Amino acid sequence: MPTSLSPAQSLAGFIVGVAVGLTGVGGGALLTPVMVLVFRVPAAVAVSSDLVVSLFIKPIGSAVHLRHGRPRLDIVRWLMAGSVPAAFAGVLLLRLLGDHAADALKPMLGVALVLAAVAIIGKSAIVRRRRPAGELEAAAARLRPVPTLLVGAVGGLLVGLTSVGSGSLMLIGLALLYPELTGRELVGTDLVQAVPLVAAATAGHLLFGSVDAHLALSVLIGAVPGVYLGARLSSRAPDRVVRPILSTVLAASGLKLLGL
Repeated sequence: MPTSLSPAQSLAGFIVGVAVGLTGVGGGALLTPVMVLVFRVPAAVAVSSDLVVSLFIKPIGSAVHLRHGRPRLDIVRWLMAGSVPAAFAGVLLLRLLGDHAADALKPMLGVALVLAAVAIIGKSAIVRRRRPAGELEAAAARLRPVPTLLVGAVGGLLVGLTSVGSGSLMLIGLALLYPELTGRELVGTDLVQAVPLVAAATAGHLLFGSVDAHLALSVLIGAVPGVYLGARLSSRAPDRVVRPILSTVLAASGLKLLGL
């Protein structure tokens, strides 16, 4: 095994993996600030490498939580039409920034993390207040193609730039655009769209970004068993406790990156 693999980073990956497995959210949002603030990894390298990790752990965490959802695949397709090319555009924008990327990324990450913290709390409240699934036939949500594409594009650009926002931030956009969706539809649609979005952003960063293979591998060694364990524990851990803790950590990390 290469000597550059880090047990400390593997431990951090395990902790983040457990959090992702418990909640279904928080891959890049947790990993990126840990890499930047704790391990002093350059922001551009952290974003690129963490997306590679998220590509592996996001489907595992999502698969468990998807059993609580019922996705609207027509909405997912329009989200993907916006998010996939926008994720590539975000990566290319980072490349164009060149030497200025580090200075630009920290405040962008800070804002994205604070927004993600608010969104994680808002997600639970929104899903709880949605109408029951049994009312679906009475008030099915009508597809809004262009606004859906725009929501996907904004989310994709943010993920491509910062690795943050593929889950909770996109869910907030969906909730505002489709107030008729049931809680199960909202959760299911959000989880399904997040996987191709993360895959597109990861592909962009592998081609044009600053992926550190040893960093990604170190984190994955801990994150994969962590997300599996978290997913197994998710039915026993009280969501009302886990999400506020996760939200507080993200907000504190975001404020730290903003220098506040």
